[in-house]
Amino acid sequence: MADYQAFDIVEEITRNDGTKYREIGNLLHNGQAEYAAEQGMIREVRIMKINIPHSRNVEIYEKYVNDNFHIYAQVAIPEWIEWTKTAEMDAVIGKILQENQLS
Repeated sequence: MADYQAFDIVEEITRNDGTKYREIGNLLHNGQAEYAAEQGMIREVRIMKINIPHSRNVEIYEKYVNDNFHIYAQVAIPEWIEWTKTAEMDAVIGKILQENQLS
């Protein structure tokens, strides 16, 4: 498992069914998403913004993800795990998107 992960990018991920969602991650997560797309686990990933400010909302979401999900340390992952979000975390992501003019 990877050490504590700090987040600094916003990605748009397209599931295999064509639906999309936005995720806050980092270059490791983006590399894993690119690998997942190549392996057919997801359809596509696109970086929407890099080097986002490390705001309080980003810190809250980082803690949530690091506390609740297994984060692989390597890019070649065995499976794609979409981080499920609570209503509270959906709101935090909404704030992060607003802070970065992506909402």
